[in-house]
Amino acid sequence: MVQLSRAFERQVGQALEVNSTDLSAMEHLMQEGPLTPSELSRRLDISTAATTLVVDRLVALGHAQRHPHASDRRKVVVVPAPSSVVRAFEELRPVIGGVAALAEDLSAAERNVVAEFLARVVGVYRDSLLDGGPALPGSRPAA
Repeated sequence: MVQLSRAFERQVGQALEVNSTDLSAMEHLMQEGPLTPSELSRRLDISTAATTLVVDRLVALGHAQRHPHASDRRKVVVVPAPSSVVRAFEELRPVIGGVAALAEDLSAAERNVVAEFLARVVGVYRDSLLDGGPALPGSRPAA
């Protein structure tokens, strides 16, 4: 499953003409909205210099734009280009639609079982991270 997921990510990246780091940056921008380069750097878990290169590539390809920060004139925010968001969702639509169709075929009881199972899986991952495993990019260590 992991290999299929990575292959699909590569396919989306190729369609958008971006590498995996750039695609991850686009995912953060699409999910969270405008971010400063520093915020993006923390989420990607890369240096600010590397983030500058990522943003430069995304801007050059028309996938993102730099805008002045709303409350701090010294900062900029990186904003996903609406046309790129549409293109990304067009690439994702077959998988999203396919999974949604599978979910619709399940009874309410079956959906509850699957949801409970997935919630427990997420709990295992979270427990692993809190027990000294590597932190999520952009997250703070447990206190």
